[in-house]
Amino acid sequence: MGNSRYDAAARGRAAWNAGRRSASLLAWLERRGGTVDEYAFPSRVDHSRHMSTRQYARLVDEWVTAIGLRASDYGTHSLRRTKAAMIYKETGNLRAIQILLGHTKIENTVRYLGMDIEDALLLAERTEI
Repeated sequence: MGNSRYDAAARGRAAWNAGRRSASLLAWLERRGGTVDEYAFPSRVDHSRHMSTRQYARLVDEWVTAIGLRASDYGTHSLRRTKAAMIYKETGNLRAIQILLGHTKIENTVRYLGMDIEDALLLAERTEI
């Protein structure tokens, strides 16, 4: 079994973060208009379709530039990687990250997160079966 204090704290953080995400998403849907059955981020050309990956990349460039950062240093993939790393740091759940990223091999997830052997060994020591 895991450390019950750690497990309870992790569950509490997860619930709090889920509540924040839900509130943010609901606020966005209200601002966007439409119904919850439509895409959260519709195409600017055809609102019955989702936003294209190119449009998403353009928006990321605009957001990064708007806050004074160099767009060439940030992109859609770096945001994906950062989110995965943040979730891993908060939860320590490598398997969850593997599922979220769609990796078939855990080794790919370890490499993707840039974990070194010490991190992997620490994780293995904390994981009981």
